[in-house]
Amino acid sequence: MKAVRFHEYGDPGVLRHEDVELPVPGAGEVRIQVAATSFNSVDGNIRGGFMQGPIPVVLPHTPGIDVSGTIDALGEGVDGIAVGDDVIGFLPMDRPGAAVQYVLAPADILTPAPKSLPLPDAAALPVVGLTAWQALFDHGKLTAGQRVLINGAGGAVGGYAVQLAKNAGAHVIATASPRSGEQVRTAGADEVVDHTSTEVTASVTEPVDLVLNLAPVDPAQLAALPGLIRPGGVLVNTTVWMPAPSDEEHDVRGVDLFVRSDAEQLARLVALIDGGQLRVDVAERVPLAELRALHARAAEGAVHGKVIVFPPTA
Repeated sequence: MKAVRFHEYGDPGVLRHEDVELPVPGAGEVRIQVAATSFNSVDGNIRGGFMQGPIPVVLPHTPGIDVSGTIDALGEGVDGIAVGDDVIGFLPMDRPGAAVQYVLAPADILTPAPKSLPLPDAAALPVVGLTAWQALFDHGKLTAGQRVLINGAGGAVGGYAVQLAKNAGAHVIATASPRSGEQVRTAGADEVVDHTSTEVTASVTEPVDLVLNLAPVDPAQLAALPGLIRPGGVLVNTTVWMPAPSDEEHDVRGVDLFVRSDAEQLARLVALIDGGQLRVDVAERVPLAELRALHARAAEGAVHGKVIVFPPTA
């Protein structure tokens, strides 16, 4: 079967489109015929060798931590799931990923795929959808009537975060560039701040309960964000290179978010999609053989929105 792997860490040129052996599921595992995976920025960081401490992979490594596809084979002890089931999941980050025709997955991380989406498009959901959910509800404890600032709302996580916060009854302030401002409004933002022309701290004049920082901002800008939060509020930060600041004097907590796989939360997101309350946006659909070029474009900052990657079907 075809896969894209890297045999050493480095720039996108280390990615090879090559033949590999069909894997056999072990106990507690299933084999999935991959409909699609997606590109996440962490894929580039793992490939570049920048995540060897927190995410120790075995080389050669296949990227792709999102998966959508159809169960093809069951390992010993697997029940509650059957060959032919369409599923999605957030794969273990230190195991071989889904940039391949068939991938193994622990059965307990999988969730039935949305029925209202093409199966490949569902690969756009797991990692970014779970990041938004966990930021808002696990760490931010967001409730109806609260005010939330989503800094960097124009990206894939931001699109879900705006929708989920609005669905929860929050007042949503979102920062975005002119390119993505209209998309953020459509997602449900009550206020949109153009961060390319306006300083965020000057635009938010009334305190918020929660700040979700999704943008790789200047350290001084990040340090200023707790000043926008009312006592008892939270700053949740997803940019792993800069720790979340806090303000103990004013009872503002800073939380660094490292997203985790959670099949139950993913099922809630699927239910929202099938109920018409959550929209999945796919910016591009790219064949597996072009994954190296996609990584190269991403390294140049030329990828905007969520990109799914689909393998050959035969």
